[in-house]
Amino acid sequence: MAFLFVLTVGLIAGTISGIVGTGSSIMLMPVLISAYGPKEAVPIMAVASVLANFSRILAWWREVDWRGCAAYSVTGIPAAVLGARTLLALPAHAVDLAIGIFLIAMVPVRHALARHDLKANLWHLATGGAVIGYLTGIVVSTGPLSVPLFLFYGLSKGAFLATEAASSLGLYFAKSVTFERFGALTQQVFIKGLIAGASLMAGAFIAKRFVLHLKADVFRLLMDAIMIAAGLSMLWNATQA
Repeated sequence: MAFLFVLTVGLIAGTISGIVGTGSSIMLMPVLISAYGPKEAVPIMAVASVLANFSRILAWWREVDWRGCAAYSVTGIPAAVLGARTLLALPAHAVDLAIGIFLIAMVPVRHALARHDLKANLWHLATGGAVIGYLTGIVVSTGPLSVPLFLFYGLSKGAFLATEAASSLGLYFAKSVTFERFGALTQQVFIKGLIAGASLMAGAFIAKRFVLHLKADVFRLLMDAIMIAAGLSMLWNATQA
């Protein structure tokens, strides 16, 4: 029953995140904690996130901005390893609180910057990759943090989904490898991650037909909604710690 519940929620989460580019961890993580406990849930979600991002790359392969991906990953991957190694040393609730406030604040900030037609460049992606990569190693999900960064870079719809996924893939893979080296990613946990990830992968391909028919303005509104929801979720997690 636990597997079926995880697969069902994973399919829904994969479809939604396949449309807006993020949100799968936020939706699936409470289910994983309920089914397997918080100690196993974090490495399970790390493995599932690798598969989820890989599926979005497959779905939108021709639209990946590889230069942007490289700029983000070259600093983000080593930062994610460092973050994963310091996971137990930092108060997670404080990080959740800071990220939650940041996400909610970024919605009006993004609109204000958009009115001035400000754009991010490759150097901004590299800087953002270092910061987000480190936080990715520490907390369960920082996917929404990369949303405004890649939107400011000028990406939208399939190009945004593909490039964000390709950039995040290396971060979550590095995080998973670090968990394995420190004994947190056992064979049993890895299998559970594959099961959860399979449902997320299926959702990504279901989502593609919806994204193709989305108008750019509607897509940006969905981005705002998921960022606010993610921010509120992280604030709630911080109060429960």
